[in-house]
Amino acid sequence: MSTYLIGDIHGCFTELQALLAQVSFNPQCDRIWLTGDLVARGPNSLEVLRFVRSLGPAVRLVLGNHDLHLMAVYAGISRNKPKDHLNELLEAPDADELINWLRCQPILQVDDELKLMMAHAGITPQWDIETAKICAREVETVLRSNSHPLFLDTMYGDMPNNWTPALSGLARLRFSTNALTRMRYCFPNGQLDMICKDAPDTAPAPSKPWFELPRLADAGYTLIFGHWASLVGKGTPEGIIGLDTGCCWGGKLTMLRWEDRRYFTQPAKTAPTV
Repeated sequence: MSTYLIGDIHGCFTELQALLAQVSFNPQCDRIWLTGDLVARGPNSLEVLRFVRSLGPAVRLVLGNHDLHLMAVYAGISRNKPKDHLNELLEAPDADELINWLRCQPILQVDDELKLMMAHAGITPQWDIETAKICAREVETVLRSNSHPLFLDTMYGDMPNNWTPALSGLARLRFSTNALTRMRYCFPNGQLDMICKDAPDTAPAPSKPWFELPRLADAGYTLIFGHWASLVGKGTPEGIIGLDTGCCWGGKLTMLRWEDRRYFTQPAKTAPTV
């Protein structure tokens, strides 16, 4: 049995199949972890969702910001952007079933045996592991509830950007969602900088990539994340691994086999969408 960790798929179904074929992936005995953003930007979001759902217990995934955006679009809360290429999925006969399944997926994965954690964007330096688990469960609970449209309607926004246990209600849920699915930069005190999206070597001071700040969520775990394609998997410290290598932008889809730390890649087969 092998454990495969795969970066953001973004609707790149053909590349996903080719990548899994490289290792003769067998869902009966192997497991895959997916860093989120299964959908949008690439051409085949519907096929990706159908395939991933069909894997059942062979897959562990986390939700990304584009997955949450899909839910908001389907609920009539947010606008369907042409560049996300979601029409086929939104109009599919099984769209309701697929999106409700997606809505019930976690936003954080922690495996104490493998000593692995996974979140789409990462884990804010202000959280220890237990706080990350608690805040993730709060978001997951509301997403799975009948109140999810209210949450989806209010999740957009960059504030609050500073963690305190006193945060409550929708403000707390928004902070947690931003920290787990949208974060790239933080200020030196750990506050989220939700404005800066520059490459790390051009980001204005004092903002720093979140993974360059001292972290509370360590304790011997390796943290896997996606979300940040311009990193192309480079520049992170030991114990933090970025797997988004921009397949939907004409880059490649990247997979790490955990048992021997071997990487596999599949170059994009289709031109990047606009």
